[in-house]
Amino acid sequence: MIRKGKDCYRRKMEHQLQQNNICGVWKGLKTISGFKEPKSQPVGDQGLLLTTHQVRNALKKNRARKAAGPDGISSRLLKSCADQLCGIFGYTFNLSLKLGRVPQLWKTSCIVPVPKTPHPKELNSYRPVALTSHLMKTLERLVLAHLRPLVSSFMDPLQFAYQPDIGVDDAVIYLLHTSLTHLEKAGSTVRIMFFDFSSAFNTIQPRLLGDKLQLAGVDHHLTTWILDYLTHRPQFVRVQGFESDRLLCSTGAPQGTVLAPFLFTLYTADFSHNTPSCHLQKFSDDSAVVGLITDGDDREYRGTYSRLCGLVPAEQPPDQRWTTLMPLSRRATADCSCSGRLRSFGVQGPLLRTFYDSVVASAIFYGIVCWASSITDRDRRRMDRLVRRASSVLGCPLDSVEVVGNGRMMAKLSSLLNNTSHPLQDTLTALGSSFSERLLHPRCVKERYRRSFLPAAVRLHNKQNAR
Repeated sequence: MIRKGKDCYRRKMEHQLQQNNICGVWKGLKTISGFKEPKSQPVGDQGLLLTTHQVRNALKKNRARKAAGPDGISSRLLKSCADQLCGIFGYTFNLSLKLGRVPQLWKTSCIVPVPKTPHPKELNSYRPVALTSHLMKTLERLVLAHLRPLVSSFMDPLQFAYQPDIGVDDAVIYLLHTSLTHLEKAGSTVRIMFFDFSSAFNTIQPRLLGDKLQLAGVDHHLTTWILDYLTHRPQFVRVQGFESDRLLCSTGAPQGTVLAPFLFTLYTADFSHNTPSCHLQKFSDDSAVVGLITDGDDREYRGTYSRLCGLVPAEQPPDQRWTTLMPLSRRATADCSCSGRLRSFGVQGPLLRTFYDSVVASAIFYGIVCWASSITDRDRRRMDRLVRRASSVLGCPLDSVEVVGNGRMMAKLSSLLNNTSHPLQDTLTALGSSFSERLLHPRCVKERYRRSFLPAAVRLHNKQNAR
């Protein structure tokens, strides 16, 4: 019917063209193409007003294979019919934002327990996965795009999650860089305390978050909408086709939502600490207090984590060492065996290469930016054997660990140089040369810092520029 409607509208425009009705033809062309529709959303006292163009693009970003939420609306439907649905949903979204109310069905979550182990025996062996409405996720993405630039100046600079062009690799690189540069000094030690909050997103108190949103300059209607979004969220459990009829209302935002992680980072942004001897860095709700201790004076470090958790541990945890790549190697070995079984069933060509890139290569090269420069020769040979094994299964040559590591290190260094908001931007600026595009090599006394990311990336950068 949609196809027939489009053909009918096209024939109508052709008839107007034959009748020399240029005004009608041009109006029809503008209606189809969305010509001269405003693509920027007004901010300030006018609040958030979504356009049809924005809603259409947001609907097309839905992933077609995602499971439907409690409303039963498929993401494939929203993606395929975005052109036809953007008008009505744009009106619905704007009405929700204007009234400061979120429909109850859009706030409802379906909790599906997913086993963590092959044979779960207790409740802790299940991971709760929350399914929410795809329409709600679409609206959340639009609100997030509007909210992010408004509150950017209030965010913690050492919060590495949900920031443009910044990820978990950057958090690990920053932690290792600050630790290893401090250990270059005599009489220095480093202590790190890791924290992981349980059900962190559900701990958001709407009243406190509302005060922070008002302080950041977010308009009243959007603040009211966010507070309603966080309160009275019904949940029910689905187990093997059975749905509980009991709704549990909670405050906060469960996992499975788009806006909740960013709201949590804003909620915890005012708890920050960054001095030359101690800093608190975060990745969403995962936090680490890093103490750069000189001559055994760890008072600032202990004071920081005591403020974070409200108590002082009776004794310091034992020293830990970074683990080897053995678990990573075992997982990649198992994935290579799966590739061999696929080939025995006749799977080959692009499909087999897709499996390798998404499953095997993602396991072999996970976090390679952080460990590629400091890997031991023994571990490198072990990983290269896995790559050669995968290459024989695929029947085509594959890049070695060194080639992949160097390429990704250079890409990460280029990203750091272009990102002015990155915490390591000042360090890289100080290494810049005023005479050429080369970077000054950091002063390295000990081998462990010389083999870390930044000195190794600078060496590769200078070598390429010399060529």
